Amino acid sequence: MPSNTITPGPAPDLTDYDIICGNLSGGADSRAMQHVLMEAAKATGVADRVWTFHASLGPMEWPAVTVGGHTYASVAQLAARQSRESGVPRSRHLERTKMRDDGAGGQEPYDLLTYTALYGRFMRLGTRYCTKGFKEQLEEASHTPEVRRLRPLLGRPVRILKVLGLRGEESTDRSRRPAYRTVKSNSARHVDEWLPTKAWTKAQVRELHAEQGYEWHWCYDSEPGACDWLGSSRCSCSSCFLASRRDSLLGVLRRPRITEAIALVEQVRGDSFRPDISMADLIALSKRPGAPAPGVVIEDEGPEFARMMERLHWALAQEPRRLPELALSAPPRALLPVISV
Repeated sequence: MPSNTITPGPAPDLTDYDIICGNLSGGADSRAMQHVLMEAAKATGVADRVWTFHASLGPMEWPAVTVGGHTYASVAQLAARQSRESGVPRSRHLERTKMRDDGAGGQEPYDLLTYTALYGRFMRLGTRYCTKGFKEQLEEASHTPEVRRLRPLLGRPVRILKVLGLRGEESTDRSRRPAYRTVKSNSARHVDEWLPTKAWTKAQVRELHAEQGYEWHWCYDSEPGACDWLGSSRCSCSSCFLASRRDSLLGVLRRPRITEAIALVEQVRGDSFRPDISMADLIALSKRPGAPAPGVVIEDEGPEFARMMERLHWALAQEPRRLPELALSAPPRALLPVISV
């Protein structure tokens, strides 16, 4: 979409917007973003316009764990805590989960792995349905009640600033992404996107946490409570197709039941979790010398996980929406060596 931002120039004037929404994943980068956002909002007198949003991916997210009698937050719990600690009232923190019909006239959570099983293919850079359908569409819908309230009062489209903690250092795609751009505009709402910490380094994010005493998610550490940043390098899904090899192996070792479920989808659908390596191969690699120590192993028990597995087996019995022709025609992948840590 051509750039037609509400504020002319490379950065937004927060006073130009009716709704300012910080997207909180529960990760360290989004906490740094929320810090910068709230400092700017307070300085310009619009802190009362700031909302926060978390799109919950259910069992695919890093859960809470209890170690040594202490419970460490899930990413959803930490996102809500980050919002409150930044000064946003509970009423303006929105957490949403994708839903679907349960077959009995009601709604039930639509987890990402079940969606993948029904779709028939795993995510790729060009088909990141985890972002579009499970995050962006949910956020847009979450603002609809406020848009409907404000639109008649303002007599113009509601101006929304969507604020993300993406950093250019993370990938080529993110380095090329404009720090301020328009992402949607119609008669009801105009949405601009702002990346206030795009130029920040990982070291700066960690320094901010140390200076401010901010809590970071346990998945970043070698084990819950270690506070050493020697665990996962990013706090996305516990198994993400964009993760580094070491992060992928940590996901396998820390959450064996989730990764076995992903391998089952691979086996039935004939596609691979990542384009360069399958989950089955990652599981094999995790058992070789040189694999990282998990620090904690999550049992993944309880009704939410059990319900996901029930839905997953049902989904795998259905005809997929897409056939993974490219994956099925590709030559077999050889096991790749474990990266030493």
